[in-house]
Amino acid sequence: MPKDFLYRGRSVEELKAISMDEFIRMLPSRMRRSLRRGITEDQRIVIEKIRASQPEDKPVKTHARNLIILPEMIGKTVHVFNGLEFIEVKIDIKKVGHYLGEYAITNKPVRHGRPGIGASRSSMYIPLK
Repeated sequence: MPKDFLYRGRSVEELKAISMDEFIRMLPSRMRRSLRRGITEDQRIVIEKIRASQPEDKPVKTHARNLIILPEMIGKTVHVFNGLEFIEVKIDIKKVGHYLGEYAITNKPVRHGRPGIGASRSSMYIPLK
């Protein structure tokens, strides 16, 4: 039987029940400092849209990659912009306390391998498979 994931010893129901001040005290220092300094207007709008949305509604789209995932967002879907497209992020308890931007990678990993067509002048003599 798999063990349920707990965030700092608290289940999903306990996290949703605690106050925001208690939750902020549980966060790592970088996130704690960010939330204590206040949220921006863009972040506030996204949080309000997420609160108003139902699970069957279309996902909320956002450019606010620096928004910290809060317990009230668990179970929702957010589309985060990565500079080219919106990446779908389904929020679960394992993502609480992280930034939204961590789940929408902004660069395409480089894959080194055989040269293809147009890679260099010498590659035109390599037979294609």
